[in-house]
Amino acid sequence: MSLRSAILALLRIAPMSGYDLAKQFSQSVGHVWHAPDSQIYPELRKMAEEGLILPEEQTRGTAGMRRMYHVTEAGEESFLEWMNSPLKYQRTRDASHLKAAYLESANHEARISFLRNHIEVWTGELEYIEDEIANIDALESPMLNRRLAVTADKDREMTIGYKRFAYEGLADRARSEIEWAQRGLKLTEHLDG
Repeated sequence: MSLRSAILALLRIAPMSGYDLAKQFSQSVGHVWHAPDSQIYPELRKMAEEGLILPEEQTRGTAGMRRMYHVTEAGEESFLEWMNSPLKYQRTRDASHLKAAYLESANHEARISFLRNHIEVWTGELEYIEDEIANIDALESPMLNRRLAVTADKDREMTIGYKRFAYEGLADRARSEIEWAQRGLKLTEHLDG
């Protein structure tokens, strides 16, 4: 998934400012595609230059302005082309698994600390994801509700189902990472005996 596709996915729901997009990244899309503000704003400029989105200046308060971005027809076509094309898988960069491959170079305390921290991080992630699944089930997910507001009644079940499906996959990944680090702790106990 490219940053561009993630931005288009969000803007298809409703026009947003760069600030609103950055906030939505941290609250929803960010679970599957992380992008800092330093990447979002330049990408918005490129997409506007290419005609995929249309920036609109709006008055904000008494003295301020903000730029709202709308998806153009070309942007909609680009998003649908991406959705209907085979995904180009890429190898991932994974610092934790890279570090694990060389744990023999760390001392015992560092190995244990690394593995416990990994469990803690992924346990927190799993709790958040499970809360999101509960919000989806209760129709209390703000982003899902925005999507449903612009979704035809006949497509609501599909929208909810695939949103839940995506988060179930994230929960499975979190559980897998926790189990992996737990096996690492057992291996460390065995090897460090």
